[in-house]
Amino acid sequence: GADHGGFQVKEDLKPHLARLGWKALDLGTHSTEAVDYPDFARAVALAVRHGRARFGIVVDGAGTGSCMAANKVRGVRAALCVDAAAARNAREHNDAQVLTLGARFVRPEALPELLQAFLGSHCTEARHRRRVELIMRIEEQGR
Repeated sequence: GADHGGFQVKEDLKPHLARLGWKALDLGTHSTEAVDYPDFARAVALAVRHGRARFGIVVDGAGTGSCMAANKVRGVRAALCVDAAAARNAREHNDAQVLTLGARFVRPEALPELLQAFLGSHCTEARHRRRVELIMRIEEQGR
């Protein structure tokens, strides 16, 4: 998903995803006409929460707002990443299921490696899984 500021990057991601063996579920937007990023971040986060998608990617101008919005959906952990190292860390340490990107900040040539790092990494170490459980408890306590 993307807002108008992230539309072109969202479109650019599709062939990279296909090369990695992933099928894209495009939740919009479908043009550069101005829209509100929280609507698309929520749609992507809900698709992940309800099992329509294993992972989600949301692109807006900076990536921060979409990250905040997606993290409001119960059970979703979204991470704003600007490079492969951050994407790998988000998966391995935080078991993030949603990647947010800032169209103004991510380098187009970095997209293939960034996607591979996010989609190809797993949260496997016990200490990281324990910390993810702590994050989930905070979510429950905040209700």
